[in-house]
Amino acid sequence: MNIVGKTWRLIGADGTSHDSNQAGSLGGHRRSHIYGRLDCRAALQAIAKGGYVKNRVFFLNQADAEAAGYRPCAVCLPQGYLRWKAQQNQPISN
Repeated sequence: MNIVGKTWRLIGADGTSHDSNQAGSLGGHRRSHIYGRLDCRAALQAIAKGGYVKNRVFFLNQADAEAAGYRPCAVCLPQGYLRWKAQQNQPISN
């Protein structure tokens, strides 16, 4: 989504925030390092309870979110979460 003259504050792949002329397509939580869809049921419930919003961050895409150290939400991105979980269980080879 591009709106002329509008900027959004996004987290980039390097984990730092920057202004963008494109809106983020994913939301995340800075403390839990979880990202998901903007319409995620779990995130919307947390937002409705308050407190969640002050740690809310936004990403342009999945690649940026994961490069910044965030994992997919198990609720709204179950396939991505299962992929991430399987990677966590991989033995580390030297």
